[in-house]
Amino acid sequence: MKRSSDQSTYAVAHAVASAVLFAVIAFGPGVVFAAKVTGEPRVEARIADMHAKLKITPAQEDQWTKVAEVMRENAKSMDALTRSRFEHAKTMTAVDDLKSYGEITDAHADGIKRLTPVFAALYAGMSDVQKKEADAIFRRGGQRTSKRK
Repeated sequence: MKRSSDQSTYAVAHAVASAVLFAVIAFGPGVVFAAKVTGEPRVEARIADMHAKLKITPAQEDQWTKVAEVMRENAKSMDALTRSRFEHAKTMTAVDDLKSYGEITDAHADGIKRLTPVFAALYAGMSDVQKKEADAIFRRGGQRTSKRK
C-alpha cells in the first residue's frame, strides 16, 4: 500500500519535530541544570550494575578494574565540561553554546575511543553468556528495559 503525500509529509514532519525535541531536551539550557549533580554516583551505579550483569569473575577483575577506571575518567571529563556549560549557560552566545556542545561531543568521542580497547580486552576473555549480556547492554545503550529474549 502506497503512502499518500499527506502521510509522507506528516511522517517527515514528525521525524523532524522528534529530532528537534530531542536536541532541545538533550542540549538545551534546561538539561544543563542537571549538570549541578555530579555524575560520580551515576557512573559508580553504572559500574556496579554492569559488573553484576556481566557476572565478572575473579579472574576478570584486573581487566574489569581497567574498564571501570576509564569509565570514571570519562565521567570526570564529561562532568567538568557539563558543569562549565551550566555555569555559563545564561551568558553564552549562540557561538559559545555551539563550542561548548562541540567540546562535550569531542570528549564523548574521545572517551569511547579510550574505553573501546580496554573493554575489548575484557570482552575477549568473556564466556559466551557474558558476551551475549554485554552485547545486550551495549545494544540498549544503558537503557533500563524489561528483559526480552
